[in-house]
Amino acid sequence: MNEIINAVPSYLITVTASVAFFVALKIMHNFVEHKIVTAKTQQAKERWIYVQQLADTAVNSLVGKDIAGHEKFVQATAIVQSALEKQGIKNVDLKAIEAAIQSAYEKSPLTPSTISVTNPDSLGQKVPEVVQKDNVNNTQPGGNN
Repeated sequence: MNEIINAVPSYLITVTASVAFFVALKIMHNFVEHKIVTAKTQQAKERWIYVQQLADTAVNSLVGKDIAGHEKFVQATAIVQSALEKQGIKNVDLKAIEAAIQSAYEKSPLTPSTISVTNPDSLGQKVPEVVQKDNVNNTQPGGNN
């Protein structure tokens, strides 16, 4: 009976150490999983920023060309896809590339915008606003520009 009583603390220490080990293992597993998700999110964010930069560059390179808007859109898409492939980035969806190009196109000089002009040198007199109306059909990738 004394042997059993003397063995109980040893068993309790072993069980406690085992439970602590498995709890620590589970916490580390969750920590590593969180780090992996964070790294993937950061990588996706950087990839999207790169795609947007490529789209801006592609659209701006086509500003002066005398071709239809749809053809500019197709060429810009091809330019971005080619640049991504050269960098070894293959898992960017075509829809995401097209969305980035559309966004870049809307920010580019190809798209007319509303212009508000104020002349500070006219002693408080405002110059009338100049408003250009966008023709939505002509600002889309399939429109003619």
